[in-house]
Amino acid sequence: MTQIRRYSEVDVFTALPLLGNPLAVVHDGRGLSDAQMAAFARWTNLSETTFLLPPTLPQADYKVRIFTPERELPFAGHPTLGSCHAWIGAGGRPRSADEVIQECGVGLVRIRRDGARLAFAAPALKRSGPLEPDLLARIERGLGLPAGDVVDHQWVDNGPGWCAVRLASAERVLQLKPDYTQLRGLSLGVVAPHPAGGDAQFEVRALIGHGPGYEDPVTGSLNASLAQWLIGSGVAPPQYVAAQGAALKRAGRVHVQRIGADTWIGGDVCEVVAGTVVL
Repeated sequence: MTQIRRYSEVDVFTALPLLGNPLAVVHDGRGLSDAQMAAFARWTNLSETTFLLPPTLPQADYKVRIFTPERELPFAGHPTLGSCHAWIGAGGRPRSADEVIQECGVGLVRIRRDGARLAFAAPALKRSGPLEPDLLARIERGLGLPAGDVVDHQWVDNGPGWCAVRLASAERVLQLKPDYTQLRGLSLGVVAPHPAGGDAQFEVRALIGHGPGYEDPVTGSLNASLAQWLIGSGVAPPQYVAAQGAALKRAGRVHVQRIGADTWIGGDVCEVVAGTVVL
């Protein structure tokens, strides 16, 4: 049955509108079929669209389903922070004063509030270890890199299928002009350090080889898995800031912090569109 539903579009990983990664949020997804959710996600044509639902697990405060224009994702980072921001803004009240518990395809995800900023606990990696030689060679071709320019590489899959390569400098990362015909089917992260003294310690790019291929502006799930790799290998300190989106004229900032066994991925969220949608 067609209903008028509350609808938001938020900008994630930025305190200033239009510089982060946009997310569409349908506040009440009850009664919508999988096909309807997928069709609406194609229609918004944003990297992700989410649908808030009552939780099915007793520990959860709400459930979210996450769709790209091509597929449903079990987990994604900027939809997690953006959906939580929208849920709280619409009057959602978490069971705990310290954390919000989100239910999604990978299970339960913990989200903590640090003032106005939200941060999620990075889920465990589903796959790790170095990339296969044939795959690394294909990535080098897709990035136009000569053999040897990749400093390190790793599977960093926490749900969306991420693999990653590390280069020597942020400047080199920003110079890349990806060939998506070579990267077809891949979800690739590229990371490298910035020179000391800036507000960000690493530059990140997320190159998605699904459909015609595109670059994601600011990517929570990728930064979560990169943080586990970089901190775990001693390349990054336990707390740092990653910049992402400069290649797309954005200025996303991802705040990473390792506390005990948890890696927290934080960012600001601001509302840009508030209204209703007929579905």
